[in-house]
Amino acid sequence: MKSFKYTINGTVYKVHINSVVEDMAEVEVNGMPYKVKMEKPAKKQVVTLKRPAQAPTTSSGAPVVSRPAATATAGAVRSPLPGVILDLKCKVGDTVKRGQTLLILEAMKMENSINADRDGSIIEIKVNKGDSVLENAELVVIG
Repeated sequence: MKSFKYTINGTVYKVHINSVVEDMAEVEVNGMPYKVKMEKPAKKQVVTLKRPAQAPTTSSGAPVVSRPAATATAGAVRSPLPGVILDLKCKVGDTVKRGQTLLILEAMKMENSINADRDGSIIEIKVNKGDSVLENAELVVIG
């Protein structure tokens, strides 16, 4: 069944448990067989598995913590990837045509021209030169 090595008062004992039935165990200690009567029968080992913690919910079952709602601005030109704004090629009030370069975004050591996706005028510029932006961040609003 199982083997153990014990050191008691400097003496090493190699204990091998051959069998356990009810309150009797057959063991070998340093090669000598013994029958050992236990005061209580051996306990069966019970393994309990913990379930992963679940997110807290309200009484209706809705999650307590939720992802904040993304506020989408109509007409916003968004960043296609994370990077740094190198240059702004427009200002508030400018009239732009579809395909016109609005700003330069450096991403992965490359300069990327961010172009207008529609005709219109610049209502708001949400970034400044030198700003770091994340993917999908609003850069410019065209109205």
